Amino acid sequence: MLKIICVGKLKEKYWKDACEEYLKRLKKYTAIEIIEVIDEKTDEEHQALEREKERIEKNINPKDYIITLEIDGKKLTSLELANKINNTFIQNSNITFVIGGSHGIHPDIKIKSNYKLSFSDLTFPHQLFRVLLLEQLFRSFKILNNEKYHK
Repeated sequence: MLKIICVGKLKEKYWKDACEEYLKRLKKYTAIEIIEVIDEKTDEEHQALEREKERIEKNINPKDYIITLEIDGKKLTSLELANKINNTFIQNSNITFVIGGSHGIHPDIKIKSNYKLSFSDLTFPHQLFRVLLLEQLFRSFKILNNEKYHK
């Protein structure tokens, strides 16, 4: 099972539609769940990270393989990501991705992370990044099943 824990909610219909489309496509290959936790509306970084950490941790199971999305994480090609997912599923039945909020991810969550993944040195809005992650997960399953999509 895949689980994506996101800080913040999708507000605009076009982001929701894009996510729903990829979720529909992914359900052919795996169970997937998106959990939205409330983002803190404060400029006080420490306070925001602490509260968001508590909300994230409530949704992580002890047996989850945790992949945090971080700028400083490892960059993979789509083929490498597909292989990472495949190899992880061999030993773990649950992969949990964590997308942080505007202040990032609390250091305690980063310490618990089994793998730190980066898509780019760029910073993305969390709504766009959620779509990017879902698309890359879908692409990974197409690759793993030798189906036409990836070029």
